Amino acid sequence: MGELVLAAVIIVSCAVGVLWVPRLRSGSRRGGGVLRHPGTWLGVVVAAMFVNQALFTAFVDQVWNGDPSPVAVYLPAGWFDMADLGPVVDVLPAWPWTVLHVQAALELPFVMTAYLLVCRWFSADVFGRVVAARWLISASFTATFCLIEWDLHNPYTVVDIIIRVVAGVVTPMFLPALSAGRAGPPAVVPFAVSAAALGCVVLAVYDVATLYNLGHAISWLPLIAIAVIALLGARLWARRELPPRPVSASAARSLGWFLVVFAVPALAVRYGVNFGLAPLSMVFGVVLVGVALWRGWNRQLLPQFAVAAIAGMVGAAVGAVVVRGHPEAVLLAAAAGFVVLAGGACAVLDRRAAVRP
Repeated sequence: MGELVLAAVIIVSCAVGVLWVPRLRSGSRRGGGVLRHPGTWLGVVVAAMFVNQALFTAFVDQVWNGDPSPVAVYLPAGWFDMADLGPVVDVLPAWPWTVLHVQAALELPFVMTAYLLVCRWFSADVFGRVVAARWLISASFTATFCLIEWDLHNPYTVVDIIIRVVAGVVTPMFLPALSAGRAGPPAVVPFAVSAAALGCVVLAVYDVATLYNLGHAISWLPLIAIAVIALLGARLWARRELPPRPVSASAARSLGWFLVVFAVPALAVRYGVNFGLAPLSMVFGVVLVGVALWRGWNRQLLPQFAVAAIAGMVGAAVGAVVVRGHPEAVLLAAAAGFVVLAGGACAVLDRRAAVRP
């Protein structure tokens, strides 16, 4: 039953993403300072998730004598690798709501602010279109989260679903207050590096905070340090990069349209793999890429598109082979490899055209 419902969510959300979202008017605020930046609120949500992990650790230590099995028995392997916080757990309050419920409230704002931060890095127009689609995105994401909750049914499920529905109503109400970035579009490669670096941070938060693996935090620190350095470098690079030339501009426009049409079905397409719907997710993933290319790529540059596509597929294959672990990590590596190598190929093609007599 869950598979059929998620299949319907994938199909409907992809149709909405392709046919309706591109027609929405882009309207977002410029400026606004730090308090209106989506990165600020992403940081606030992540901080709240880690505070909840500390409180959860205190609850398990004080009420369950350090053994998370009363809840772990309901969930698959890979959850609840507890950390030793020492004497801190004795002074923290033991709140039962830290078991699954707080996470249910924070996951939607976490994924939506992360996605909007990437869109802001791309351009104000893309950011505005995605904000305009916030209710559609929230509905699709909330439906997917609730299906996952039901699939992992446990004594906390019903309350968690109620919390997720409330978060699905509350979260979109605040998103229009966030500010858009520059007009754009940006250069593809620094943008791709920025998005990939943020993706690494998101994966770490997913593993440590979403799956209650606070014991994994130390092992993630080297990768997080590299990702943060890469992110800072990529943002400086993006500021100094000149506006893209014809081939790179086509790639950038296509990437921008992908961010727009992928926003609504993103979570459903991703979790189709977990629900045995990988072929359906792959088909619709290809459709979304095709729509983005149709809207963004200059038809006069089809030979250059073939070169960029081949380079991108090589990058995706390398990323998928090199990275192991969570399915999200493999997908991130493949996507980053595709965009970086395809973007690099576009930049080379532009330079060759510029020096040609």
